[in-house]
Parts: sequence; C-alpha cells; structure tokens
Amino acid sequence: MACAFLVLFMTYGVQYSFGVFLPPMLDDLGWQRASLGGAFSLYTMVYMSLSLVSGRLTDTLGPRRVVGIGGLMLGLGIIATSQMTAQWHLYLFYGIIAAIGMSTAYIPCNATVVRWFDRQRGLALGIVSCGASCGILVVPTLASFIIIQTDWRAGLLILGFCMLIIITITARFMVRSPELMGLQINGRRAPTADAQDLDKGPNETGSWNLPEARKTFPFWLFLAGMALAIFALTVPFVHLPVFARDIGLSTMGGSIAISITGLFSLFGSIGLGILSDRIGPKRAFIFSLCMQLTSYLFFLSAKDAATLYLGAAAFGISYGGIASMFPALVGHLYGRPHAGAIGGFLFGGAGILGAWGPAVAGYLRDIDGDYKHAFILCALTGGCSIVLLLLLPRPRQAS
Repeated sequence: MACAFLVLFMTYGVQYSFGVFLPPMLDDLGWQRASLGGAFSLYTMVYMSLSLVSGRLTDTLGPRRVVGIGGLMLGLGIIATSQMTAQWHLYLFYGIIAAIGMSTAYIPCNATVVRWFDRQRGLALGIVSCGASCGILVVPTLASFIIIQTDWRAGLLILGFCMLIIITITARFMVRSPELMGLQINGRRAPTADAQDLDKGPNETGSWNLPEARKTFPFWLFLAGMALAIFALTVPFVHLPVFARDIGLSTMGGSIAISITGLFSLFGSIGLGILSDRIGPKRAFIFSLCMQLTSYLFFLSAKDAATLYLGAAAFGISYGGIASMFPALVGHLYGRPHAGAIGGFLFGGAGILGAWGPAVAGYLRDIDGDYKHAFILCALTGGCSIVLLLLLPRPRQAS
C-alpha cells in the first residue's frame, strides 16, 4: 500500500501540474495553446489506452517490472520534455514516451492492492488513492515554486529526475500477491504454500479471466458506465480555472478551486473506501457518481466563489471515490487473479471513449462563450452513468 501510494503521489501530482507549466511555456516558446493542449490530449489517450497492456502485464510479470520500467520511461519522458525546442519534441517526449510510462501507474498499483486485500479491500484502495489526491495538493504548488525560483525547464527537469529515481526504487518493493511471501490474502499466514505455483494465480471460486469476462453483458455495461463517468470526470481539472475567471475570480481563485478538489478527494477516497466495506463497492461507486452530478449542478448555478468551491468540494469527493471504487468493483465482480487484465481493459476502453470530455467542453465554451451547455452535457453523461451502474448485475458463469 505504501509503495502504491507513493507511485500514485508522484505520477498524478506531476500529471496535474501540466497546467502550471503552460503560461511560462507559452511565453518562452511562443506556441499556440492548441498545440500544448493537443499534446496533453495525446498523452491522455495514450496512457489510458495502454492500460489494457499494463494491466495484463501486471498479472503475468508482476508490478515490480511493470511499474519499474514505467517509472523509468515516465521520468525520461519528462526530462526530455524539459529540453524540447520544437513542437514535435513535445508530442514525442510527453505525448508518447511519458504517457507510456504513466500507463503503468493506476491499474498496476490498484490491481496489486486488489490481490492483497479482500475483507478490507475498499479501505486499502481508498488509502492508496489518497496518494493521487495528495499529489494533486502538493506537487503543483511545488512546481510553481520551482518555476518562480528558476524557470519551467528546470522545473520539468527536477520533477523528471525525482520521478525516475523514486518510482524505480519504490517498484523494487512491490510484490504481486501475498502468496509469494508465504501469506494469504489480508495477511493471514498460509498453512502450506508453493510460491511459484500460487504466483500463477489462485484458483478462486467465482474468478474470471479477461476472455470470459468479455463474453458477459455486465462487462460491457460497466465499460459504458465508466466511459460516461470519465467524460465528466476529466473536465474540471482542465476547465475549472478558466470557469473561475469567467465568473469574476482571480487566477488564485481558480487555483484554490483545484486545491479544494484535491483536499476533498482525500475524504472521498478514505470515506467511501470505508463505506464500501459495509455497503459494497457498487453502492459506494454509485454514491460517487451522484456526487459528480451534484458538483455539476453547483457549477451550473455558480455566480460566486462560495458556490464554485462547494461544487469543487463535491467533485473532489466524487473523484476520490471513483478512483478507489473502480478497482474495488472490478475485484468484487470478477475476482483477484486477473484483476489487472480486466481492470486494464475496462479502464483503457472507457478512457479512449471518455477522454474527449475536455475537448468537447472546450469546443462548447468557444462557440457559446460560456460553460453552460458544457456543464449540462457533463451532468447528463453523469446521470446516464448512474443509471447504467444501477442496472449493473453481477456476472454469472456458465454452469
């Protein structure tokens, strides 16, 4: 859990620092915003889609190799980005190389935690997801400080080296499953265990592999619901600061909204993680989606800082809950042995479909002059996601 927490802290902290680097990069390079925004869109598409691969590799090779190699690529990609002089450098170094490294963070870390925990899985995943929330709180502020003291190139260089060193070292301590250490799930001592045989995947009753899961209706219903949730989930991180300026707040006011999101995502991760152990991950996931819908209702009515910050708080709870409940629900529906492959396919497929949220919201903002229709669309997609998850049944294996 500590290793997964640290990996998510570094990866998501640096990822959501991208906006901090935009103004000085624009001033220095003289490029258009569309060029930089396009690189981030490519980055998002690549890292989400490659979760299909990283999840399967985690099940077969283990997180030590997958996360370690990913941390190396992510760090080198960010370091190379700090030295870019042409736009194609940005798309190659950040949009592809760094994105490949980022694909080894969320699914591999959470799939490993799913393998280690059963009875307290929700709480464990909630604590691990706090790593991303803490990263969102701390790293962008640290990046801003470095940029002020030096410049954006030095900021990226320092963050790149930190990621390369910290993640590759941390990965060395990650173990695929408790059976490899002579333990059973939740840390109970195994009476007899052959680590090599158990490492191939415990033969659990009710467990599924990816080909089996893909043949079930709940699998595709889950993917569709997750895609709609991601569509609305990615918009505020990109557009909330601009929306804050639209309603008359300062740049600092927009930054505060993002900080509030990060703070309350901590409560969402832990609180809903604990709640899921009592009411089940499906109900906790639906509650997270309801908080997402609530946040957009606040954004639609926001005319001042107070309403905006209430929406940011609700969105933070939703973000933390969805991040921790998704892998918990995958493990609940399909079991432990192939949680990486199944979760990776669901996350990657949903990400490819849902990652267009920021682009669509930006287009609607450009043609309308405000975010009204963009937020209405996000509220509708969030509502549809709730309906699909309410209808989600438990998959049944053929007898």
